[in-house]
Amino acid sequence: MDSAGYTTLTRMAGLKRELQAIANNIANLSTTGFRKEGLLFSEHINALGQGEDSLSMANANVRLTNDAQGPLTLTGGTYDLAIEGDGFFLIQMPDGQALTRNGAFTTNQQGELTTHDGYQLLDNGGAPIFIPPDAKTVSVASDGTLSADGQPLSQIGLYMPEDPTTLTRNDGVRFYTDGAIVPQEDAVILQGYVENSNVNAITEVARMIEVQHAYTLSQKFAEQEDERIKSVISTLGR
Repeated sequence: MDSAGYTTLTRMAGLKRELQAIANNIANLSTTGFRKEGLLFSEHINALGQGEDSLSMANANVRLTNDAQGPLTLTGGTYDLAIEGDGFFLIQMPDGQALTRNGAFTTNQQGELTTHDGYQLLDNGGAPIFIPPDAKTVSVASDGTLSADGQPLSQIGLYMPEDPTTLTRNDGVRFYTDGAIVPQEDAVILQGYVENSNVNAITEVARMIEVQHAYTLSQKFAEQEDERIKSVISTLGR
């Protein structure tokens, strides 16, 4: 395959990955705490020789998470919590700790505050949060202080990765980091709210159409280049 063919294929591969990311964003329009994902394209240029054009290859393997605040929805739920500002809740997973913006929590049979699929929410010391079974009222202050019947019990921890570029998505709403995490003190916790997905349906659909058009043009160019090479071979073989 010649240089033009390789260049076109790398572009098409990157556009295909971006289409997959956009489709996943659209599929999570209604997912609580979901953060939009995109791809970062890079260009690699190599000189071919004196008097020749350079060779350019596109690459799109770096995934970027959009950290824009999602809209908040009032639910009135006692254990529904939303973060206003930067920061993540810290939860205990079977294979380590993860960060999330999904603040829809509940309690398990042991009285621990958990995600709806059973993973413990951790306090500002990294310990599980226990709700007394006989508690009549549970309130959460803006700084994360959790009280039962007016008595402070714990403080919900908010954290940020020391290096945001180390975040890797575990699933739709959970992230791991290879680096350190640090307490986040500037954000506010709102009880009775959840943060919706920060995906904008209109812009995502518009971007999908744009990427599909670019992919179609690249595919058409690849087909034309293939026909050109076949024609040259056929002519030279006569």
